[in-house]
Amino acid sequence: MILGGLLIVVGSPMPWVSTPVGSLSGAAGAGLWTLCAGFLAIAGALIPRRRVAFVHAVMPGVAAALIVCWQLVRMVQISVGTDAWGKLLPGIGLVLVGGGAVVLLRSAKRIRDAGQPAN
Repeated sequence: MILGGLLIVVGSPMPWVSTPVGSLSGAAGAGLWTLCAGFLAIAGALIPRRRVAFVHAVMPGVAAALIVCWQLVRMVQISVGTDAWGKLLPGIGLVLVGGGAVVLLRSAKRIRDAGQPAN
């Protein structure tokens, strides 16, 4: 969980979209939301309660994944509208936030599975 939270926190202010003119930073928009979600994930990783840790892994993970998907869909919409295929590319920040969301959701699954009795 700490790794997923750190990936989201580090990726949030970095460039999210690369264009031929320059990069668009995530710190101006949705990156602030994912930054908050990353700190929630880090805080949840430091709390020794299984249910609290599970919620702190699921909520930021789902929120970050939805924001990354929304950004990718928006990039495709803009590419279709302007006929600029291949000009808008995901930046390193968007990739890091997406990877952090995957790590958090995988951590949540492991927390949930650890709490269930073995058959």
